[in-house]
Amino acid sequence: MSYVIIGDLFTFPEGEAATNRVHTYAKGFVANGKRIHIICFGNVYTHFKNGEFNRINYYHPFGQTARSNYFVVRTWKKIMKFVRATRLVINLNRQEKIRAIIVYTALPLTFLFSWFLSALTGSKLIQEISEHPLRNYQKGKFSRKFGVVKLRTETALADGIFCISHFLIDFYKARGVQQHRLFLVPSTVDPQRFNLNTERPLDFPYIGYFGMLSFNRDNIDNLIHAFARIAPKYPNLRLVLGGPQYHNQRMEVLKLSEGLGLSNRLILLDFLPREEVVKYIVNSEILVMVRADDVKTKASFPSKLTEYLASGRPVITVNVGEIAQYLVDGINAYIVEPGNRDKLAEKIDQVLTSYDRAIETGKRGKLLTESIFNYNYQAKRMIPFIDSLYKA
Repeated sequence: MSYVIIGDLFTFPEGEAATNRVHTYAKGFVANGKRIHIICFGNVYTHFKNGEFNRINYYHPFGQTARSNYFVVRTWKKIMKFVRATRLVINLNRQEKIRAIIVYTALPLTFLFSWFLSALTGSKLIQEISEHPLRNYQKGKFSRKFGVVKLRTETALADGIFCISHFLIDFYKARGVQQHRLFLVPSTVDPQRFNLNTERPLDFPYIGYFGMLSFNRDNIDNLIHAFARIAPKYPNLRLVLGGPQYHNQRMEVLKLSEGLGLSNRLILLDFLPREEVVKYIVNSEILVMVRADDVKTKASFPSKLTEYLASGRPVITVNVGEIAQYLVDGINAYIVEPGNRDKLAEKIDQVLTSYDRAIETGKRGKLLTESIFNYNYQAKRMIPFIDSLYKA
């Protein structure tokens, strides 16, 4: 029996947060004897070819490395993506019966196509939900109505739903989705990736943040301001920021750091492969997770936080969403209220002042990635859930 994971919110084997989530529980499935096929269904121009990574098979049916100048050609390539994916899934099903198709998308067409594939192969369709399902349908009356119709259609067609948070479980239950079709899969991580004894990538101590570099959702500006408050007390300390970034976000970060007199104290990394980022994470003095506090945050759970915990380093995080359900301030991490730059600066100073104690706190945080956040632990729970859908 095999599982197919299809979606347009991730690339593979390299990518961002969605890629990390897909990769971790796919790896867990493999560890438990399942054959996994990942179909990257986005219209992404990439040099990645079909291949295998960590015993996970992956495919790029769009298969384009450069954008054509001709509209007709671009349209034809998008149509052929559906044809190639259909042929691929039929062949995979012939080779080894597909047990489940897990779809990870925000696009109605991709979802409906995945439903078609599940009907074609007689497999169960499971929807992966890691964000608020109505987050993109809040602007205008028509948009809100369309979002509701989309939500009702998807919940009617999906056999099961993987939810990253209790918030999402309650959200779907309140809309009539039966409990047996809902399954909580919190943020997952492979802690072995972070068991590195590697040379420091930088020859000075630093606080690290590795994630999206936005001022809105991720509140990077609050971290930069907090660092500016404690920087004079720790003249050798730097702030290192790394992760996906658009040009305007990079310019915002550089402008703010210059205005705060941090031009020589802030290091802004270019894009790095996922394994290179790990070297920076495990050698940070402190790892900081900042984020805005809104309904989108309540529905999700940051994958970078579980990666931080897996490093065993001291972790400071803002208290948003369901973080406090897993972490306790001063026990396995350090928690501050979101949006408070002064409190964040005080917490950083507290950790640096009592660093031996902070190291022990970091070690206790790592224990969570060997249990509740562990990819293999969660895969062992997910497989029986998938099987149960055939009995419902």
